[in-house]
Amino acid sequence: MMSKNPPSTSLRLIIIGSVWPEPNSSAAGQNMMGIIDTFCQANWQITFMSTAGHSDMAADLGALGVSTETVALNCSDFDQRIKQLNPDVVIFDRFMVEEQFSARVYQVCPSALRILNTEDLHSVRHARQQSVKTGNKLPSSTSPKHSDIQYREIASILRSDLTLVISQPEYKLLHEVYQVPQSQLLLLPLLTGLPPIPSRPYEEKEGFVFIGNFRHPPNWDAVLQLQKLWPAIYRKVPRAHLHIYGAYPPKKAMTLDNPSKGFCVHGWAKDAAATVSSHRVMLAPLRFGAGIKGKLILAMRCATPSVTTTMGTEGIVSCPSQWPGRVADDENAFVDAAVTLYQDKTLWSEAMGGGHQIVNQQFDDNKHKTVLLHRVNNYLANIERLRQQHFTQGMLWHHSLRATQYMSQWIEAKNRPLNKDGE
Repeated sequence: MMSKNPPSTSLRLIIIGSVWPEPNSSAAGQNMMGIIDTFCQANWQITFMSTAGHSDMAADLGALGVSTETVALNCSDFDQRIKQLNPDVVIFDRFMVEEQFSARVYQVCPSALRILNTEDLHSVRHARQQSVKTGNKLPSSTSPKHSDIQYREIASILRSDLTLVISQPEYKLLHEVYQVPQSQLLLLPLLTGLPPIPSRPYEEKEGFVFIGNFRHPPNWDAVLQLQKLWPAIYRKVPRAHLHIYGAYPPKKAMTLDNPSKGFCVHGWAKDAAATVSSHRVMLAPLRFGAGIKGKLILAMRCATPSVTTTMGTEGIVSCPSQWPGRVADDENAFVDAAVTLYQDKTLWSEAMGGGHQIVNQQFDDNKHKTVLLHRVNNYLANIERLRQQHFTQGMLWHHSLRATQYMSQWIEAKNRPLNKDGE
């Protein structure tokens, strides 16, 4: 699918993603649409490339004037196409995409500014998930474990000219622990692109809610935790129901649906904001994850206070006591917190107001879009000088380029069909 490009005098941006942006499926999809909108408003010429097939839930990028193209991995056709487009900036959506395409961009368009969009630090989330599986204490973001995914992700960040980091704890981790220069980092909190959502009073909201893409492991784990916690909550609030929504629900999730016990699994929500806004309290017993949890920011925008874990508060407040709702890491404490917040109108109202304050102060889309555009333009104006300051970046390209280049060429040759002579 292709759409007409703006005039050729525009600055050119290419975004490469492993999936098409789906703003109705995940906070990551909303965030990517916020990034796209930043450059659309500045009249950039934008092409979004992806290795994924068609998605019915993908945003209509053509309606925004954004061209879209499907690209293949380990294929020299990409080199020819990107040379033809001659971008000023290339954004890699997540570090795995940077690994797959950055060497080709580096060779064919060496002057293009290379930006990595992390969404969250995958190595942190992976380490925490493994800790949950093994029953160990969750590692703090300041005490990372060495792993293959960690080495790969940090190398990807250091190779890039600029990395978009979604939360303050991850920014601090990258700069203070991994020694990534601040000139290569930009703190860009979650962009939601949501218009103002009218608040509904306490009396008009009913039941509990959870929402999250089922393909995201922390969300599925949270649903399983809710299945364990819900009977105790239901005994204390028997008229309330828990409503679970999320994109791409698997059969194993839908089999948990049990309305007679107040546990309702709905799957997709046509309008996530309207859905969350209709419920009184969000429950998010997140045991692992990274970055900023979009469902909790959505709840704040919808005037739906939440009960979550310390993990859920990360990147939003500096300590759990500041949370606009309740925070509980123990199962019994979580049950008590859910019941109290649901039944205590005064506590609920205070939490609702605190949520609005956090959104207004920390998640102002227009403010962060302006910062992003300013930083990109400044880097473009000083790209050679800034690259000269980043010794580790140059060293990594010197040592790793040949490895990634030749591996890609080997795969391409291996996949090439043989001629009639078997050659």
